[in-house]
Amino acid sequence: MHTQMTQSIEDYLKAIYACTAEGERATTNQLAERLGVTAASVTGMLQKLTATHPPLVDYQKHRGVLLTPDGEKVALEVLRHHRLLEVFLYQVLGYDWDEVHAEADRLEHVISEEFEERLALTLGNPQHDPHGDPIPSRELHMPDTPSLTLFDLRPGQFAVVHRVESADPDLLRYLGGLGIIPQAVLEALAFSPFDENLTLAVEGRPGKVVLGPRLTKAIFIELK
Repeated sequence: MHTQMTQSIEDYLKAIYACTAEGERATTNQLAERLGVTAASVTGMLQKLTATHPPLVDYQKHRGVLLTPDGEKVALEVLRHHRLLEVFLYQVLGYDWDEVHAEADRLEHVISEEFEERLALTLGNPQHDPHGDPIPSRELHMPDTPSLTLFDLRPGQFAVVHRVESADPDLLRYLGGLGIIPQAVLEALAFSPFDENLTLAVEGRPGKVVLGPRLTKAIFIELK
């Protein structure tokens, strides 16, 4: 099945996987926004993916789309490629964490399964990419990850950053400059209920940091 996949199909399956991670069906508008295409293009592709043998998606007009088990397998394979490549670019080639996503996007479709296997072995079978996102296992099982976000932290509590959910290089560069990266220890100092801004101390860094809800909802944590 994998050899018949095109880059476009793999991108769609990966996007559907991301949009349905919470168990809800993805809408055509969600996918159009995520992929930067028109809703009509999305509808056309979803109809195509429904007609494959075996079907890769379960698409119902006005009810959205879910991946079938076959579609999910392809999506997880592409994600495994992508996140292993991110680790390689970051650890071995010295890319910054805000640079690896775009580069891995280009490479994920062209590496072979043998290359993927050697990459994993060379890197010591990593469990997470540089942003803290879990890497699907060789058997394509996705590890569990914390669902608590920095938005939930309140004054007096401490947390360890687990992952940052963003492909925006400017945002990653900004957080990296503040020291808010995976494994960083944060303390909540103040919370404003009016604008939902959170004032934080970053362990090992002087001063305070104030983050708004757009950022705090994208940072996943474990309480310390």
